[in-house]
Amino acid sequence: MAAAPVWSVDPRTGKQREQVAVEATAQEVDAAVRAAHAARGSLADRAVRAAFLRGAADQLEAAKNQLVEVADAETALGPVRLNGELARTCYQLRAFADIVDEGAFLDVVINHPDDTATPPIPDLRRYKVPLGVVAVYSASNFPFAFSVPGGDTASALAAGCPVVVKAHPDHPGLSELVASVLRRAAAEQGIPAGVLGLVHGFEAGVELVKHPLVSAAGFTGSVRGGRALFDAAAARPVPIPFHGELGSLNPVVVTEAAAAERAEAIGTGLAGSMTLGVGQFCVKPGLVLVPSGAAGDGLVKSLTDAVSDTDSGVLLDHRMRDNFLAGVTERAGLPEVESPVTPGAGSEHTVSPGFLTVPAEKLVAEGAYDLLLEECFGPVTVVARYDDDAQANAVLSRLPGNLTATVQLSSGEAAGEGRGAEILAELTPLAGRVVVNAWPTGVAVAAAQHHGGPYPATTSTSTSVGGTAIERWLRPVAYQNTPEALLPLEVRDGNPLGLPRRYDGRLER
Repeated sequence: MAAAPVWSVDPRTGKQREQVAVEATAQEVDAAVRAAHAARGSLADRAVRAAFLRGAADQLEAAKNQLVEVADAETALGPVRLNGELARTCYQLRAFADIVDEGAFLDVVINHPDDTATPPIPDLRRYKVPLGVVAVYSASNFPFAFSVPGGDTASALAAGCPVVVKAHPDHPGLSELVASVLRRAAAEQGIPAGVLGLVHGFEAGVELVKHPLVSAAGFTGSVRGGRALFDAAAARPVPIPFHGELGSLNPVVVTEAAAAERAEAIGTGLAGSMTLGVGQFCVKPGLVLVPSGAAGDGLVKSLTDAVSDTDSGVLLDHRMRDNFLAGVTERAGLPEVESPVTPGAGSEHTVSPGFLTVPAEKLVAEGAYDLLLEECFGPVTVVARYDDDAQANAVLSRLPGNLTATVQLSSGEAAGEGRGAEILAELTPLAGRVVVNAWPTGVAVAAAQHHGGPYPATTSTSTSVGGTAIERWLRPVAYQNTPEALLPLEVRDGNPLGLPRRYDGRLER
């Protein structure tokens, strides 16, 4: 049977543009993984890895115009958004190069023998080594930052792990183009092209996570798809770590004092956040707890005005459009759910933003309204009107894990008055990032960033954004009573590589 063709599709029209590849067979997946496995030694030198990452950023920038043109044709995200995302991706690659140069991620710890300790301590040298080949599953909504050159790939390469990427079907042409750019950067450092594999097709993704030479996986996508791959990773004869970002409602709590103080600003800010990128951000606020009464009414009016002034937009593909239309129709059909601005179809290929309102009491107990506590991908949010703090807390207690949780406080509450600290304590168990008097959309690439959260936001406690994302692809190993001449350079007494380390209990830099 001939391999199925992979087409580039224009989401603005739903029409095929060109064939860019074919779906990989099991044999082709095997070949890609084996080529990556064979290339792992080429990443052993940290200086080479850092140069590769910086070279990849340089090559991507050099090809910027072509990359953005292809990305826009396949995603309809627009040149402004895509140029910004590509710049973010290049910054991230260079940031990981700096981390590799510094070497602190190796976590070097050395203990010399101490017979006086109880029990006695032998000579121990500990540091971290790369896991091996990493499978990366691209996301649809960030064709650069969470795709072939994105955070999973960059952090894995920085850790010294070759990568095989399962391309997302929404931007296959871009995936092929970016892979060729990264391989050029690898060649400049004498690294084999196999260090970055690329495969297409659903079955290829299943074969990839099951391959015995794949040592870990990173995924960004839906709960259904991510959970299936997570289960497959756990069911292998040798289970592997699976770092998946699956889904998030990203709740927002607006206090009564905040709504009374700045209803218009909060409503306008919420509209901008929930419609950003046509509501296709993984941290889009999907549930907003707003007080009943006049203050909350003012916020809803502001939100109504702002969303009504927001244009229709194109989703990443027609399957997502169909799911969005079905999802908002089902939610809007529930009793006592109202649509101040009705979300739905714009033109034949677009969707219109909107929001729903519901009494918060409907969300307190299990039932049909649980649908409103599930993520709906696209430009829609649910505003739940609560009567008192206990009711708001009861809704929060029913939520699953999230990437973010946001609270809008009054100036007095932000200064320590009222319930500010109590609300933060309620939100902290729910999310990996807690936002105060801002909006969750936009994930900065920074050392202190955490992009993850309790399940189903992610399947691990790790972050996929920021410097500590590298930790996912490493494992510690300790050498006991090993002769100096046989030790890796990273853990020798003389510190020939000049690494940050903890030496007999003292932190050295």
